[in-house]
Amino acid sequence: MSVVQDPVKIHTPLTKEQSLQLKAGDQVLITGTLYTGRDAAHKRFSETLERGEALPVDLNGQIIYYVGPSPAKPGQVIGSAGPTTATRMDSYTPQLLELGLRGMIGKGKRSEAVRDALKKHGAVYFGSIGGLGALLAKCIKKSEVVAYADLGAEAVHRLEVVDFPAVVLCDAHGGDLYSSAVKEWALEE
Repeated sequence: MSVVQDPVKIHTPLTKEQSLQLKAGDQVLITGTLYTGRDAAHKRFSETLERGEALPVDLNGQIIYYVGPSPAKPGQVIGSAGPTTATRMDSYTPQLLELGLRGMIGKGKRSEAVRDALKKHGAVYFGSIGGLGALLAKCIKKSEVVAYADLGAEAVHRLEVVDFPAVVLCDAHGGDLYSSAVKEWALEE
């Protein structure tokens, strides 16, 4: 049975050495910059790279949060900002990890190709809890659109966060919380 431990505080940009220390199941509190990106932004990233052009943001050492935040109400930095399903980005992720992307935040399982790319590049997949977008937004202290403004909620935002909560779902050593948790909690006959 696992033991609940205090969250690990991490700061972005995340180095490869830092990501290699994280293990599936670790709780983390992230402080620093996160970039946002969903399906449409990832498609544009891929098309840009296929044309041999540079991405509009340098993803080296960065973390992408799979979120399409809702508009901010007056007096707020951002609206609700809950994670979206990560599998929709699976086909684009290995390419971005090759460029030095160090982590992603989403919800749900990742493909074998993504888990293999995490090991190859020393990166981490974090999970956040869906349905808590309003609470997660309280950790976001600043938000600005930095690319693809025409995509609306799916534009790429740069977020400044303080103690943003997440859990390491897939680590750089092949650890996968979805698989290990099922084994841990399976009933023995």
